[in-house]
Parts: sequence; C-alpha cells; structure tokens
Amino acid sequence: MYGDGSYSYAYSDGERMEEVRFCPEHGFYRGKECKCGKLGEVVLEAEKVEKVGRFMSGILRHFPDRFGLNVDENGWVNFESLVRVLKKKFKWVDKWVVKAIVMSDFRERYEIRGDKIRARYGHSIDIKLNDMPEADEEVLFYGTSEEEAQRIVEVGIKPVNRTFIHLTTSVEKSLEAAKQHSDNPVIFEVDAKTARRDGIKIVKANKFIALAREIPPKYIKRVQYSSYSP
Repeated sequence: MYGDGSYSYAYSDGERMEEVRFCPEHGFYRGKECKCGKLGEVVLEAEKVEKVGRFMSGILRHFPDRFGLNVDENGWVNFESLVRVLKKKFKWVDKWVVKAIVMSDFRERYEIRGDKIRARYGHSIDIKLNDMPEADEEVLFYGTSEEEAQRIVEVGIKPVNRTFIHLTTSVEKSLEAAKQHSDNPVIFEVDAKTARRDGIKIVKANKFIALAREIPPKYIKRVQYSSYSP
C-alpha cells in the first residue's frame, strides 16, 4: 500500500497494476489523477483489476474453448458470453467491470466492437487477425536478450509459444519489453517497408505494437539503441 492509500499489484507482463477510477468528463482511467487533473471515483480496486485482467487475458489469448467460448478467425468472442464466464469465477463482475478494465488499459490489450470483444495481441491460439489495419511504419523494432540475438541473426524473428511475433513502433517500447527478460537487452531494427513490399503481412494491433507471422533475417539488423534516445 502506498502513502496516498492506493494499491498496486504486479501483472503478468511486469506492469504495476493500478486501481480504475471514473471521471465524469473523460470516463475510466488508471492512476492517481485523470488527464484533466481531477481525482475520480474508484470503481475497481487494483487487486480486482489484476485478478480479472489475468483471467480474461488467458481466456481470450489462450484457452477460450476451455470455457465453451466460440472464437472466430480474427479473435473475437461474444462479449456477454465472456462476462458470464468471468462472473462464474468472480461474482462481482458485470459488463461495466469488463468495460472499465478495457477502456482504462493504457496498453490497449483489448478491443470491444459492438457485441464482441478480443485481445489485440499475445495469442497462442490459431487466429488470423485479417481485420486489423496494415502497419504503415517504415521501420519497426524488436527487443530480445543477448542469448537469443545470434539465433535471430541466423533464422530471423519467429514466434515462441505465440501465433505472431510482436514488433514495436519505438525503441523505447522494445526496451521496455526486453528488459522484463534480460538485463542486457538487444534491439533489432526491422525494415518493415521492404518486408511489406515483398509480401510479408504486418498488421497494427495498437499504436505501440505491430504483428507478423515472422520476419526473415534479410529485413533485420542489430542496432545501438542509444543512438535512438531522445
């Protein structure tokens, strides 16, 4: 517990989990203050955000069949059906709890469209994500460990226990991801423009992350990330 009375919990990707608050003007957010500077009302404690978020992530990314949820080729499941599954485990969950988690998530892990919901990235189930927009960046980045760097130089970037590889739109985001697994991260630059020209499909999951099935060695090069620092 922090001095201001707020709580935080570690999430699966190393994020410090914060409570969700509601601002009458700007809606759901996480953190001490809304972007307008006002302190909104707490609608979901950090511990509950962590518990529901972890379970929801597992269902949407890895095991929807285990709970009888039908997932289409683009990763969508019925929103109300997901809420019912979550409610069986957490009696206090309703559709507004799920929406609060999704709409306040600055990492943009999830997407709600009409009566459907999906995880934007991180899947191990076989999906296509054909309805995501094509990434238009000329250069993307990938962070990894020193141990994996040589293998990548030889065989390219390939998914490990995931359907897609995760590329980032900035060096900073690649470093953030790589530092969760290595004290000495290595950054690769991906020539996304040429890769797309040669027929490699790269889609944009959100403003931070782009996805591809794999990136062959010819489109990548190891870089000194310090040269990209502001």
